[in-house]
Amino acid sequence: MNLKFCANLSFMYQETNCLLERYSLAAKSGFTSVECAFPYSDTLEKVVQAKTNANVQQILINSPRGEAHELGFAAIPSMDDSFRSSIDLAVSYANALNCSKIHVMAGIIVQPTKVNHEAYEKNLTYAAQIFQTNGITGLIEPINKYSAPGYYLNTYERAIDVLNKINSPNLKLQLDIFHLQQIKGDLTNNIKSFLPHVGHIQLAQVPARNEPNTPGEIDYNYIFQLLEELNYSEWIGLEYNPKGDTDKGLSWLRDIKRTVTF
Repeated sequence: MNLKFCANLSFMYQETNCLLERYSLAAKSGFTSVECAFPYSDTLEKVVQAKTNANVQQILINSPRGEAHELGFAAIPSMDDSFRSSIDLAVSYANALNCSKIHVMAGIIVQPTKVNHEAYEKNLTYAAQIFQTNGITGLIEPINKYSAPGYYLNTYERAIDVLNKINSPNLKLQLDIFHLQQIKGDLTNNIKSFLPHVGHIQLAQVPARNEPNTPGEIDYNYIFQLLEELNYSEWIGLEYNPKGDTDKGLSWLRDIKRTVTF
């Protein structure tokens, strides 16, 4: 199996409340690569030092979410300045961390209109130009209505439409199979359909968002086989809530009989 897995430090290693300490915990578990959502509560220098000390690669970060009740600004026309500042901050962290992927957050909009669609396309076009200059791939991710009620980007049709309109090699789809199952289901056909647009995959079991081998709706042994057959070569982020001890919960990954990277 030629799949590559990276630890999500925002979800995993809740044994400590400190993001910086989670870098070393992931390394002790055997991970060589990590991702995290929002590293911005720590100074850039401290995050870089934690990553360097752990000797891991940073695969992905998110753009800043804003306040606790917010999930980004990309589709909010009155917040263009906040959006551009958030992209600047994310790029500064990504460059220092040698991280090549940024997930751009769309924002909470309960009843989106044409104005929101236009703002989203305009802001993503701007971001894609910044990413191209910096050698970064921007990612957009549909999020299901149960996990984030009112999140603007909650359908794959909207995501694919805006990707096709902007048509930038520096803007791709982040396909979280946890969200895909709850938004559309029909995983085999939808993974095959969306994979040409995909720059990153994440996973968790549905509905409890625990390890992929815990009880739930998705047979991840089959999903891994499918991704291998489709020659998926990008990273898979483990964005799940460990049911118990994070390291002990990695038995599913260590039990995979064929060679994997993590």
